[in-house]
Amino acid sequence: MGPEHRYETTIEWLGNRGTGTSGYRDYGRELLLSAEGKHTIEASADRTFHGDADRWNPEELLVAALSQCHMLSYLHVAVMRGVVVTAYRDTAIGTMEETGDGGGRFTDVLLRPIVTIASADMMDAAIDAHVDANRKCFIANSVNFPVRHESSFVLG
Repeated sequence: MGPEHRYETTIEWLGNRGTGTSGYRDYGRELLLSAEGKHTIEASADRTFHGDADRWNPEELLVAALSQCHMLSYLHVAVMRGVVVTAYRDTAIGTMEETGDGGGRFTDVLLRPIVTIASADMMDAAIDAHVDANRKCFIANSVNFPVRHESSFVLG
């Protein structure tokens, strides 16, 4: 077993409108997400669940974490395979379904990275690097739903 790493975050609820949680529509879902030495993130519930649409919600943060983790893993694998990446952009989509009891779960996340590589002779290695990056991504290995990839490549 390898080394263990710990991550600490703090959330602070800001939604008490004077009567706390006296009723479902009587409180706000606004919160601050912070970690030592980091910029604070203004977060909330999804608008569907009475949150503030201008703030990040936990579902978006999960999809963003999967996208970011895959990108960082991919860039590492690319270096190891001799692939020169000059740009990377991903528009990821997460699908969540609600359950009848008021809960829900993610059923799928689709990563759609557009990767710019330096030359055509790197294409096969660049394509294969996504498979290895997925195996190395800590976040993807921690969820119980598929994280799929539809990658495209640009030469430049």
